[in-house]
Amino acid sequence: MKAHGEASDIPPPPGKAPFLMVGLVAAGLLGWGGYGHWKQDAAAAETQRKAKEFVPRVRVAVAELSAKPIELTLPGDTQAFARAAIFARATGYIAERRVDIGARVRAGDVLLRIAAPELDQQLAQAEAQVGQNQAQLLQARAQVDQARANVNLANLTNNRTSTLATQGWASRQNADNSQAGVLSQGATLAAAEAGVKVAEANIRAQEATVDRLKALTGFKDVIAPFDGVVTTRSVDVGDLVKADGAGTALLAMDRDDILRVSVNVPQNAAIGVKPGVAAAVRVPQIPDRTFSGRVERSSVALLSASRTLTTQVDVPNPEGTLRAGLYVYVTLQIPRPEPAVIIPAESLVFNQRGTQVAVVGDDNRAVWRLVHVRRDFGQTIEIDQGLAGRERIVLSPPADLRDGQPVEREGDPAEGKPVQAAAR
Repeated sequence: MKAHGEASDIPPPPGKAPFLMVGLVAAGLLGWGGYGHWKQDAAAAETQRKAKEFVPRVRVAVAELSAKPIELTLPGDTQAFARAAIFARATGYIAERRVDIGARVRAGDVLLRIAAPELDQQLAQAEAQVGQNQAQLLQARAQVDQARANVNLANLTNNRTSTLATQGWASRQNADNSQAGVLSQGATLAAAEAGVKVAEANIRAQEATVDRLKALTGFKDVIAPFDGVVTTRSVDVGDLVKADGAGTALLAMDRDDILRVSVNVPQNAAIGVKPGVAAAVRVPQIPDRTFSGRVERSSVALLSASRTLTTQVDVPNPEGTLRAGLYVYVTLQIPRPEPAVIIPAESLVFNQRGTQVAVVGDDNRAVWRLVHVRRDFGQTIEIDQGLAGRERIVLSPPADLRDGQPVEREGDPAEGKPVQAAAR
């Protein structure tokens, strides 16, 4: 009975249904995973196909081949065309002042009068000395005439004495004495003639002194050297002034009918800056006016510290609108040595391959080209390598634009936008 009971406790073997369910579940999972993987591969392939076949719409502009002058705007400052610090050439007191700062004067106008009594007395003394020397000259010439008469008398006496001595009527000693008298009177005549020359030389020297003093007395009137405006005044009536530049200047004047505008041109544009280059001058405080001028001179050599060329532009200022010392902006019209290619700045791309632009050919495919920037004007760029001009270039090219990729141009499909419009 016990053995029979133990045998009855063993469970029967399982059927096939559980194993079948497990297999079906496993097969379903495998199938679902394979379907998901296939679906992912198909989506990736479709994405790749769309990326390859995608034709982006791009804006294009035509690269401009320009021979126009380069407009270069630089800061500058205005300077008087001529400037003079006027000193006294006569020592004395200021007797009259006719001008003050800001006064407009013409060349030759009397600005100041100096009272110089000492100089006047020196001139009077020198003129009197000339008269005295002239009297001495007359006296010297009279002595010459007297000496000539004495020489003639000595010659006559010598001739008679020599004849009498030869005939025995006079002694030989008397003949020798008369001959010595001739020599003595000749020496006296030579001395008198030399005295005349000395007197004439004294007159010439004294007349030169008179001329010098007259010139100095002419400086008692301080004259304007040119047309202009008085900018400084440091003396007034009654002030003592000294000649020969001692002390400070009496007045200072500027000529402002023409102004010099000084500007420093950088090295990359210095070669084209020559006399005759047109310039436009603008003053921030006069925004509604532009003043025209031309380059007249430059330092030729560049400043080593800044690598700039000191250039001066002459600007006519007949109305006196401009003033010396203004801060201005100067726009130079620098001629180009050869035509240049101008493109919008937004067409440039900088990456590890260098500076590039995308060019759209007649087949509507984008081709990347390496370019070299010559000048940066802000909204536009001047290119000297990589483009020949008239190419259609892509504005703001997409980051994923590939070399040789087809593109669709916006706007005019034949020409594209001009560079100026694209830059705006």
